[in-house]
Amino acid sequence: MIDQDLPVWRLNLLRAFYLLITVGLALSWGPVMRQYSEQWAQRSGVLAAMLLGLAMLCVWGLRYPLQMLPLLIYELVWKALWLLVIAYPLWRGGAMTPNVQETAFACLMGIVLTPLVLPWRYIAHHYFSKPAQRWR
Repeated sequence: MIDQDLPVWRLNLLRAFYLLITVGLALSWGPVMRQYSEQWAQRSGVLAAMLLGLAMLCVWGLRYPLQMLPLLIYELVWKALWLLVIAYPLWRGGAMTPNVQETAFACLMGIVLTPLVLPWRYIAHHYFSKPAQRWR
């Protein structure tokens, strides 16, 4: 299976996951981008733009599910990092707010679902066992 294409069901599962990310981020952050204050722009504008950019790139994952795998790996890494560095210390210190709890739950769902969707053998073969390309 490593040297062959992945089964169609696996590609469609990846496409469904890209669609889930795209729709979820667009519904969460799209409306906010149109109606914001200057204070919001300073505090959350970069985050909103980055997440909507991620959503827009995930649209390409619908057509090219394997080529866009780094987006899903990035999604897994940033959520794990946020949970470990931000949410866990707040939880441990008893300082979790309802907004942080909501974000932690969403990130935790991503941490649970993303590894189930990723084709790990394909990733290991194409990203870790191939030699690096040479500089020209």
